[in-house]
Amino acid sequence: MIASCTVAYFVRAYLIAHHFEIPSIIPTVLGTAIAFFIGFNNNQAYDRWWEARKVWGALVNDSRSYTRALLNYVDGEDDCVRRMIYRHIAFLYALKASLRGTVDEIYIKYLTEEDLKEIENHKNTHNAILNIQSRDLQKLSKANAIDGFRFMEINEMLVRFSDSMGMSERIKNTIFPTTYSYLTKVFIWLFVVTFTLVISQSAGVASIFLGWLIGFVFVSTQINGMSLIDPFESNSAGVPLNQITRTIEINLLQMLGDDEIPEPVKPINDEYVL
Repeated sequence: MIASCTVAYFVRAYLIAHHFEIPSIIPTVLGTAIAFFIGFNNNQAYDRWWEARKVWGALVNDSRSYTRALLNYVDGEDDCVRRMIYRHIAFLYALKASLRGTVDEIYIKYLTEEDLKEIENHKNTHNAILNIQSRDLQKLSKANAIDGFRFMEINEMLVRFSDSMGMSERIKNTIFPTTYSYLTKVFIWLFVVTFTLVISQSAGVASIFLGWLIGFVFVSTQINGMSLIDPFESNSAGVPLNQITRTIEINLLQMLGDDEIPEPVKPINDEYVL
């Protein structure tokens, strides 16, 4: 951008200074239009991020309710209840790994050999885990370990897990239109060039720095918004899936009365969590 400002200054100073002047209304109108355009883009990016955060906030609440219901509503099937709660932790870790496109096999330790064998041929691991959960819930119903009303209540929680999974996948797989980012960069470049041309009439060589400074503000604002476009990326701007998943894991294991409780995810450099 500094190169564009430099070229704009010398073009104005040595080529067009004695022929015509650039109307100041041009960068004024361009700057106003770009500000609205960047604001729209950033709002859309933030909406994606906030929706993703709400989805995972709902997963936290639903996970606690699900575990509490299993522990208190199911009679005489403690082993099955424990497996279902462990399996839910596995579901969360598998979903997190899918959204971030990473190989995170923490979920394996919460599944039985039978479960692992069943899901190994499924591309959507977390969906396969939910299917096993539904089947075990049906077994509890047939064994009269849970009544019909409570069966429906717990099943509704499984439906909500599926909804949260689907919403997360929709956000992940819906690409933000690339033309938005491209055109914004083009318009900022046009604005910086015309702005430098106009102020060079009064600011002289200093217009190069001033043009760069204004362009830097616009570009930084646009980049800040674009960093939120993929809320599941493993960076400081993404939704802290590691922390959320670990928090749910700790809560559920403590509700089960387990002794081996993992440590919470700590902030990196005391600044942000992943």
